[in-house]
Amino acid sequence: MNTIIISGGNIDIEFLNKTLTNFSYDNIIAVDKGLETLYLLKILPTHIVGDFDSVNKDIINFYVDKDITIHKYNPEKDYTDTDIAIKLAISLNSTNITIIGATGTRLDHTLANIHILCNCLEKKISCEIIDPHNKIYLIDSKINLEKSTIYGKYISLIPLTSKVLNVTLKGFKYPLQDYTLKIGESLGISNEVVNDVATIEIKERILIVIESRD
Repeated sequence: MNTIIISGGNIDIEFLNKTLTNFSYDNIIAVDKGLETLYLLKILPTHIVGDFDSVNKDIINFYVDKDITIHKYNPEKDYTDTDIAIKLAISLNSTNITIIGATGTRLDHTLANIHILCNCLEKKISCEIIDPHNKIYLIDSKINLEKSTIYGKYISLIPLTSKVLNVTLKGFKYPLQDYTLKIGESLGISNEVVNDVATIEIKERILIVIESRD
């Protein structure tokens, strides 16, 4: 079950249109201002989530009589709209979740959106934030990266927890062996895959992985 969430951050319309065209999604969840982008592309979401404090009212009214589930929340709520959308995607039995519009000028929201990926990691659900330049996801165990399919040339590893134990990198320009990566270090920034397949192994805790293009 593939779900895409269109959130309210910066969205490149061409990039979003290409993503929706090239991949198949069972659920399209529009989050608050992300609804306006789908409206421009003439795409109907399956679900709409938000407090709608930043959405054109005419656009909201356009979707009211459509066969779409609308989840409206009070602006003074405990969780962000994107957090609510992720929890909705999980409740829909999603196995893969892609989020667009989770990065932008509001760094507080960008950081929060990275942190709430833990909701999916805990349930072993694949979840990633993508924009035209980056793919961001969390890991707590071994993964393989194929050089031919990585999102961008640069791979950065940033601890989400205070420490990430026994980090081992194989097939990278800068390998590591059983290294404890701590918050406050920049050691994991801008590595590169040099083998056909590279491996990231960790023993405990959580890493942010960012695959970046220039």
